[in-house]
Amino acid sequence: MPLAAALDAAREASMDLVEVSPDQEVPVVKILDYGKLRFEERKKKAAAKKKQRSSELKEIKMRPNIDTHDYEVKARAMQRFFEDGDKVKVTLRFRGREMAHQHLGMQLLERVKLQFEETTKVETEPKLEGRQMTMVLAPR
Repeated sequence: MPLAAALDAAREASMDLVEVSPDQEVPVVKILDYGKLRFEERKKKAAAKKKQRSSELKEIKMRPNIDTHDYEVKARAMQRFFEDGDKVKVTLRFRGREMAHQHLGMQLLERVKLQFEETTKVETEPKLEGRQMTMVLAPR
């Protein structure tokens, strides 16, 4: 169909002539409401963006001489974060004389690593930064 005839047909229907595939040998066009098309495309993009979920970085703070029950509570929270698909940053804060016993902090982080080794991978190995020792775990 010639271009002029297609434009006349679109005007008669009080719609727009929209080019669907311009890179073909013969361009393909449709007669439709361009405003409605743009609205639906925007709506599809918004729905896709809504479904897309980026993993957050959650932080769990501990002390080197944490009690067993307190540790279990923190471990349950970490498990819940991993199930939601979030990464977890385990932070150990040393205060005062605890700095002399950094090996206790390393043992605690190793305990965390061993407890979650089936379901997670260590993204950042335990390292000491000032008075804090941190490690990042990500779900598999």
